[in-house]
Amino acid sequence: MNLHIKNGRVIDPVSGVDAVQDIFISAGKIAALGSAPVDFVAAQTIDASGLVVAPGLVDLSARLREPGFEYKATLESELEAAVRGGITSLVCPPDTDPVLDEAGLVEMLKQRAKLQHKANVYPLGALTIGLKGQNLTEMAALTEAGCVGFSQAEEAIVDTNVLQRALSYAATFGYTVWLRPQDAFVGKGGVAHSGPLASRLGLSGVPVMAETIALHTLFELMRATGARVHLCRISSAAGLALIRQAKKEGLPLTCDVGIHHVHLTDTDIGYFDSNARLTPPLRSQRDRDAIHAALIDGTIDAICSDHTPVDDDEKALPFAEASPGATGLELLLSLVIKWSDDSRGAISLPQAIAKITRDPANLVGLACGQIKVGAAADICVFDPTSRWEVKADALVSQGKHTPFLAYELPGVVKATIVHGRVAYQAL
Repeated sequence: MNLHIKNGRVIDPVSGVDAVQDIFISAGKIAALGSAPVDFVAAQTIDASGLVVAPGLVDLSARLREPGFEYKATLESELEAAVRGGITSLVCPPDTDPVLDEAGLVEMLKQRAKLQHKANVYPLGALTIGLKGQNLTEMAALTEAGCVGFSQAEEAIVDTNVLQRALSYAATFGYTVWLRPQDAFVGKGGVAHSGPLASRLGLSGVPVMAETIALHTLFELMRATGARVHLCRISSAAGLALIRQAKKEGLPLTCDVGIHHVHLTDTDIGYFDSNARLTPPLRSQRDRDAIHAALIDGTIDAICSDHTPVDDDEKALPFAEASPGATGLELLLSLVIKWSDDSRGAISLPQAIAKITRDPANLVGLACGQIKVGAAADICVFDPTSRWEVKADALVSQGKHTPFLAYELPGVVKATIVHGRVAYQAL
């Protein structure tokens, strides 16, 4: 279908374009910018006057809960939530049931996702069988099935020899290993950031050194193996200082941060609000300030939604017993716009958009996150000034829990185009 998006403010972080332009789409690709191609006849026209036209968002961490956890969420609900949030590509961790440690499971997930005709799904394969940290998976077969990297999700590899073998094997074939730095023993069982607040509330703590100890070990193994590693959801100032130094050293390293940690601190737990029970835990204001600085200087490569839908029964428990996680697909764009607005000019809207489009796409090696002739027509059209209130019953995701409930946020998605097809439209 030929599609014409007219009069929109086109923001493309790759080319640096920030101007009012028309976009012409044909056969799933961007056919022209500015002027229509010869003999182009639009089957549909979207008037984007007063709106921003940006690359579709790329989310580096979104749990879709299939297979195995359909009571928490389904592909149908979560992929619909993705396109309503302007997300056209997302990476999903392997901690499903069964775990994504076999090629057949990955192929089935990709096929099921493709049939939804919504966002593109890029699975991470399990680094070890069953995520048990003992035997390595068949990484070559998983890559052929469509995995873009290998992860342990939230399960640490206790045996350092196993981790070294995994990194060596991945380095040999050029695979990227995705790890969340968390020591297997320090802070085990903790539910909140170790600090005065956790002490006052009587909550078991997760100290920052749980992150930094894991980083020290990982960096030594990277030096020995040459493996390429992506660090997921960094949370602390001390951890970021180590990452900054490791990048200066030249280690093949990237990292992301969850959008919750861009805005919130441990004080947002309030009076034991289980919606703020997250992994890693919300940390101090000093840590949040360090995250802001690291986003600006490029130490943090991308922002993700850390979308983890949790059902009502698992949240309707005392804070320490509640399951960690929050919905994020429909909030990611708005919260990134809010981060830009709150920065008082330190981060422009195009710079903020880059952290959820161009930068994560480059990190994964995807040919998206840009608006140029010949590129796949994955596009998000949104109103950056309109505001909306976050209400559980208004969220499409099956996960209704978020620490941002009742917040008024900027940014309303008006249309999401995936491979030239209008996957969502509210115009």
